Amino acid sequence: MNTSANPASDLKTLLTLNQDYIRSVQMSDVQRFTEILGDDFLCSLPDGSLIDRTKFLEQTARPVTISNLQVHDVDVRLMGDVAIVHARTTFTMQDGRAGSGRYTDVWARRNGQWVAVSAHVTRQ
Repeated sequence: MNTSANPASDLKTLLTLNQDYIRSVQMSDVQRFTEILGDDFLCSLPDGSLIDRTKFLEQTARPVTISNLQVHDVDVRLMGDVAIVHARTTFTMQDGRAGSGRYTDVWARRNGQWVAVSAHVTRQ
């Protein structure tokens, strides 16, 4: 059941949450992730592993090995109480080389708030 009558407002909220998510990755902001990840959150990592919310938060707390993380070509697809975000990333690796990747995040509206329930990350 879609509890919002304003898709434009949902889009704005999801774009802000997307930026929060990316900033939280770059800043190791575990606190923000605890606020925006659903309890059943799962993440597929570039190495093919699948981790749950607890492992994701543990990984987020570790020192970041990339810098200058930027997001490009963000596409938010709203489907009622579910949204899918596709985007491309660029970043600088620890050794100074340029890196890039893509991600797909799935968000669900629960109790009137959007929470991330799934993420899939690729890197080159």
